[in-house]
Amino acid sequence: MALAQAQHLVKQLSDKLEANGTQVLYAIHPVAGRMPGHMNVLLCEADVPYEKLHEMEEVNPEFDSCDAAIIIGANDVVNPAARDAEGTPIYGMPVLNVDHAKHIIICNYDLKPGYAGVDNPLYSRKEGVSLLLGDAAETLSQLLQSI
Repeated sequence: MALAQAQHLVKQLSDKLEANGTQVLYAIHPVAGRMPGHMNVLLCEADVPYEKLHEMEEVNPEFDSCDAAIIIGANDVVNPAARDAEGTPIYGMPVLNVDHAKHIIICNYDLKPGYAGVDNPLYSRKEGVSLLLGDAAETLSQLLQSI
């Protein structure tokens, strides 16, 4: 989201979903972005109300009843391998439990592993995952048009 400067498109998507009766929560991992709070600042810049921004510990239980999680430009912080891939750099790292949602839409530039170099099994999951690859501004625009 930050690299593509897509925070305003994220807000537009949220507005459109909410207009259709969808509850939207923003899940922010503590290490998302270049510095702590980076994603919060970008989203607030796009007029996302601060009370909609939720820390990982607060929002993780919500994924069990979540119909759809939309991931924008994240890899390691949503990689479920962190729970069981012993010997990897991310093993034991807390992650957003997006893999518990009924459906996951991933807007990511490519399928390469994140900074830790660990493959994300969500990228090869056969059911319940939609991959929208490319620049986040472009994939979010496509998603907005399809709704």
